[in-house]
Amino acid sequence: MIEIQDGSELVDPIVIAAFEGWNDAADAASSVVDHLIRVWGARIVGAVDPEDFYDFQVNRPLVGVDEHGHRRLTWPTTQIAVASPPDLDRDVILIRGIEPNMRWRQFCAELLAACDELGGNLVVTLGALLADTPHTRPIPVTGTATEPELVDRLKLEQSTYEGPTGIVGVFQDACVRVDMPAVSYWAAVPHYVAQPPCPKATLALIGQLEDLLEVSIPLGELPEDARAWERGVDELAEDDEDVADYVRSLEETRDTTDLPEASGEAIAREFERYLKRRTDGD
Repeated sequence: MIEIQDGSELVDPIVIAAFEGWNDAADAASSVVDHLIRVWGARIVGAVDPEDFYDFQVNRPLVGVDEHGHRRLTWPTTQIAVASPPDLDRDVILIRGIEPNMRWRQFCAELLAACDELGGNLVVTLGALLADTPHTRPIPVTGTATEPELVDRLKLEQSTYEGPTGIVGVFQDACVRVDMPAVSYWAAVPHYVAQPPCPKATLALIGQLEDLLEVSIPLGELPEDARAWERGVDELAEDDEDVADYVRSLEETRDTTDLPEASGEAIAREFERYLKRRTDGD
């Protein structure tokens, strides 16, 4: 079991989780949790024992040098951190790790037991997948929830997906089995630029979290990183006529399938976030 250290009583904590691997195209989802750990000053309070869940020939330990010049071995694992965002009236539990190689049910059970010990009452999982979407348009994000009340309140949908799943799907199913409400957000990363990072997709997921938490999250350099990423992909497309033609076809498909009212809702949400960010900055 995960031993929680310095797990002082938290206020109505919400859990936000992301895992590297199959569920994390271009590292877009795990980068969200990395960002939240930085901007919210989260502290690590626990980690799973990697010996129980990881194949070290697949996820090898890393050798490096610490701040004192000593060589240090870092094992692949999944960590739990807690944060108290200054503009939020509740605390946050952040789970950041790697999709395990074995014992997935035990892995999920240990994480949920730790969340329960810390008082978590809602789990939000983040994922990213490769899709036929143009890099020049807003990154699509789909959201699902396990309970009808959450579906209605957050204007989401209940998942109808059938097929292979990763640890995010298994973790969400484990939430259902212990009556833990769960929400899942997935960003669609353009498949022709699948290599990490994809700051534009990371920003899109953060936007969904802002709507859910009703708070502005400090973005730092992410907006400029996203613009630089898009400019870089533009330059790649300009150098390859086939890629440029393909991107134009994706743009046409996207523009004709997007309903005007849906686009209007997206613009309204972005404008609301902009106004809230300005208000919080004043």
